[in-house]
This record gives sequence, structure tokens and C-alpha cells, in this order.
Amino acid sequence: MTAPDGIVLAVLLSLVSAAGYALAAVAQSRLAASAPSDGGGGALRALLARGQWWWSVGLNAAGALAHVAALHYGPLTLVQPLGALTLVAALPLGAYCARRRVTRAEWRGAFWTLAGLVGLISVTGPATPGDALTLREALIVASSTALLIVILARGGRNSAGSRAETSRRGRGLGHATASGIASGVASALTQTLTAALARELPGGATAWWQTTLIAVLLSAFAVGGLLLSQTAYRGGLAAPLAVVNLSNPAAAAVIGVALLGETFRAGVWGWLIAAAASAVAARGVVLLTTGAGAAPTTPSPAPVPTTPSLAPAPTTQASTTVAALVTAPVTSPLSTVAAPAQPLPPLRTDEPATVPAASPAPTPAPLAG
Repeated sequence: MTAPDGIVLAVLLSLVSAAGYALAAVAQSRLAASAPSDGGGGALRALLARGQWWWSVGLNAAGALAHVAALHYGPLTLVQPLGALTLVAALPLGAYCARRRVTRAEWRGAFWTLAGLVGLISVTGPATPGDALTLREALIVASSTALLIVILARGGRNSAGSRAETSRRGRGLGHATASGIASGVASALTQTLTAALARELPGGATAWWQTTLIAVLLSAFAVGGLLLSQTAYRGGLAAPLAVVNLSNPAAAAVIGVALLGETFRAGVWGWLIAAAASAVAARGVVLLTTGAGAAPTTPSPAPVPTTPSLAPAPTTQASTTVAALVTAPVTSPLSTVAAPAQPLPPLRTDEPATVPAASPAPTPAPLAG
């Protein structure tokens, strides 16, 4: 297979990998939204008992296999930037699952991200596929990265005095950064393991226990990156996924340029174009992050004028009291005299009405002489 054919195949496999990772990210974010917020061992056991979690693991595994195949045919500095397409693919998928429309800001972010990726691909240098770390370099990278991941994973917990939402978001972004770095290191270790199995590892063939050690390190970083991303998605889908897609190629690029001898075309100009393309892609990711967090604005319905209704109003304690006061008969002060216990006998018209005689006025006593 010629070099151009290998590059094309690497790009196609990278697209398949991005689609698998996007589906897995949407599934993980929905699982994280329904998971309890304590994040303890009980929550992890409940998560592992759900079939949807294992579907997301399978999708991640399919994306990883396509990614490994892409790394076999293309350089690390080409394959890793294409992983940012995961965010572009997850954008409509996440909106569809949330039953909403993709906002204009999100589409602009997708355009900027794709433009930055095209710029990165155009200056990708002709590194030899199959380059790998030596066993010593692999151990140094693994140990230093593990320390960095521990710092990032624990950094968001020391946010005393901040609001709960800000603290949760900070922990999510820290976990997302750690997840991206772990995935980038896992990609570099994948190349090292492939070369070790083919007995083409720089520095000579390795013993079986050395190859096993590289495989264990690769598995640890892959599983750790998966669990860290699951924790990061508690703060939403867009922002953690954007940070993962930035830190993943950044870590891989550092390893590729510093240790694997990979570079960009056109010398200094290639580096400048790569820097500008990275800035464009970063702006796209920021737009995607801010746009995905806001719900699409829909015009509120105009208020309908209310007309008097003949239907009875809902009965409440207050309305019942008011209605009783309004409908109560108005009584005069004279009506407060108590009524007789029995009705008076009817007046007979055949007898003259007798008027009781007035009692004589008392005569004053004579004055004593």
C-alpha cells in the first residue's frame, strides 16, 4: 500500500472511530444524568449493573479498535486531531436524544472546529507509521502521566467556599482533562505494544514480561480514561467532551513531537499554520461548549385576554369564605331581637280588640305639716 492510500485509510478509520466514540459519549452522558450524585462505590456498582453502560463500553471498544487500525496506517499527529470530530458527531446525536434542535452557536462551533482540523491535516508531517516509544520512554511517560491525572482528578475537590454547581463543574472539567490525557497516552502505548508484539520495538525485542507490562499499562490508562469521562459527564455533555477532545490530541502531540520525532510540513511555516489551526479549532470547541449548554430559545406565546366565565371558579378556602360573606343576608340591628319560641296565635276578627287599661299614675304622698 502506498503512503497516500495509507493516509486515506487512516482518515476513514478515524471517522469511524469518532462516530463510535460519539455514540458512546451520548450514552454515557445520559447514564451520568440519571446516576446518583454521591459518586461512591454503590453508584459505580449500580452503573456496572446497567446494560446501557455495557453498550457504551462496546461502542468505546469499537471506536478504539478503529483508532488502533488508523494508527497503523497514519501518524499520531494526523489520527489524534481527527478525534475532535467526536464532538461534531455527538452534537446532533445529543440534541436528538434531548429532543431539541441544534442552536446556531453550536453549528458555528462545528464549522470552526472542522476548519481547524482541515488546517492541521494539511500540514501533518510525513512521520513513519509504526514509530513507537522505547520501553524506558513508555515507563517514564506512564509514571509522569499517572501523577498528573491524580492531581487533576483531585484538584476540583478542594473548592471550599464555592457554590455547589461551580464545584461540580470544576470537578467535571478536571476529570475530563485527565480523561483526555489518559486516552492520549493510551494511544501512544498502543503503538508501543504493536511494535513490541511485532518485535520491532526501538531498542530491540522485549521479553514476555516487558510486553505484558506495556499491555497492563495500556489497559489501565484506557479503563481509567473511560471511568474519568463517565464521571466528567455529570456536568453535561458538551463541555466535558470538548475538553476531552482538546486534551487528548494535545497529549498525543506532545508525545509524538517530543519522543517520536513527528513534525509538521513546511518547517517554521508549518508550525505557524498548525498553531493558527489549533486556535481556530479551540474557538470552535468553545462555541460548541457555550452553545450546547443553552437551550434553544422559543418565543413565548402571547397572553390570551381573559373574559368572564360562567363556569364556577375552583373552590378554595379563601374563595369559599369570600362567597359566604357576599351571599350572606344583611341584617339590621332590629332583627337581632330573639324570635319567640312558638308562633303567636292568629288574631280573631269577631272579637273587639281589647286594649289594656293604663295603670293610674301614683299619687304623691302629702307633705307633712
